[in-house]
Amino acid sequence: MNGYLLPVLLIILAPFIGGLVYGFERIVKARMQRRIGPPLLQPFYDFLKLADKRQMIVHSAHAFLGIMHFVSLWFALALLLLGADLILVIFLHLLSSALLIMAGFSTRSIFSHLGANRTALSILAYEPVLIIIAVSLFINTGSFDAAAAFTSEEPLLFKMPLAFVALLLVLPIKLKKSPFDVAEAHQEITGGVELEFSGLFFEAVYTAKWLDYIFCYTLVFLFAGSNILLGIGLVAGTFLYLNALDNSTARVNYKQMLRFSLGIAFTLAFINLLINSLT
Repeated sequence: MNGYLLPVLLIILAPFIGGLVYGFERIVKARMQRRIGPPLLQPFYDFLKLADKRQMIVHSAHAFLGIMHFVSLWFALALLLLGADLILVIFLHLLSSALLIMAGFSTRSIFSHLGANRTALSILAYEPVLIIIAVSLFINTGSFDAAAAFTSEEPLLFKMPLAFVALLLVLPIKLKKSPFDVAEAHQEITGGVELEFSGLFFEAVYTAKWLDYIFCYTLVFLFAGSNILLGIGLVAGTFLYLNALDNSTARVNYKQMLRFSLGIAFTLAFINLLINSLT
């Protein structure tokens, strides 16, 4: 029971921790741009402000899909933290994204449709890499369970270095960071699928982004095995890498994103898979 105490605590606090990560990210971004920036708790202030906004519902199914996007993503994160089957976790995460895509297509807004299309293309860009990482995990540990990675004495980073690099390359796509923020692109499609949400229903989509931070950084932590210090170092290094990239690059189009992901990240992950299967 004690072994599950920390994961359960992390699951319960995941939205709060994700909000803190997002708040700290905004501070780091402001410093990189030589601005003062918002306070650490600004995401929570925004959350409370949104709760006071008038709720304008496009239709009940649209609002429901937005809420279920948040719930299913939280459930996927919970299974990952509990060390469940990584294939199942990835497909549940895919389900949460699919629900958001369905919400985007359920409206009449052209910007929402564009955002849904680009979100689907983003999934096509990063999902194959995640699947290959899961298969590589099985080859190295004999199990698809994330727990096998968390308890591994030898960090997977040393067994799957190319897969780790591939993960780093697709994380900006998953987190909608430059140069791969094509799914939101506020200057171009004014937020994409999130455009038609408001009030509490937008809060569900907004807070789901915080959960995505925890989900992605947990995937990074998997590569450290049971070495907690290495895991913290990998997460901190990934955080700095993502923010440096986000603040120093311009957005590419979706075709360039797909070519980069499937041509480079997927290739690196696949080469690592071949090496693991032959050794």
